[in-house]
Amino acid sequence: MAPLRPPIRAPQQSRSRETRQRLLETTIASLATRGWVATTVGSVARQAGVSRGAAQHHFPTREDLISAALEYMGEQRLAHVAAAGAAVPEGPERPYAVARLIVEYYTDDLFKAALHVWTAAASDDALRERMLPFENKHSREVFRLAMRLLGVDHDDEEARRAVQATLDLARGLGLADLLSDDEARREQVVDFWGRQLAAIVAQH
Repeated sequence: MAPLRPPIRAPQQSRSRETRQRLLETTIASLATRGWVATTVGSVARQAGVSRGAAQHHFPTREDLISAALEYMGEQRLAHVAAAGAAVPEGPERPYAVARLIVEYYTDDLFKAALHVWTAAASDDALRERMLPFENKHSREVFRLAMRLLGVDHDDEEARRAVQATLDLARGLGLADLLSDDEARREQVVDFWGRQLAAIVAQH
């Protein structure tokens, strides 16, 4: 009988990437469920099943961890909304579907995680400086996606204002959803605003 071979271990680089991703995903989950105050490098390391030393190897400070988590979270949210945008139907229902897509972008669990950081950033200048570039970048991406899905020209000032109003409305609904889940009322708002978008698109 041939001797048993030792198990083949994943390359160090691969294990390092897996650890980093696990820490980022755990950070996002912690922000969404436990909030900013409870999301520290130590608590994230424990939840992820990683030693504190290993966590600090990837993210020396809490700010480094949160910043990386925000970037990762933004990439995940944009990938999700882009995939959903590809499935938006053509025809008269399209503006409604776009409005719903944007509202869902600002009411999902990832957005709730971001909201906890926003709240903390309101009274923390250093955190706000780190967070604003991420939020501005991803807001621009969602804005451009909405303009493309609606098929309106970027030089159309009225259409631009309507899309920006949609993003602002969706953020407000996302904030309200953090306090209480009122899906029925949210659907009524989406239906109403979808009609406004449809009227604007029809004119352009």
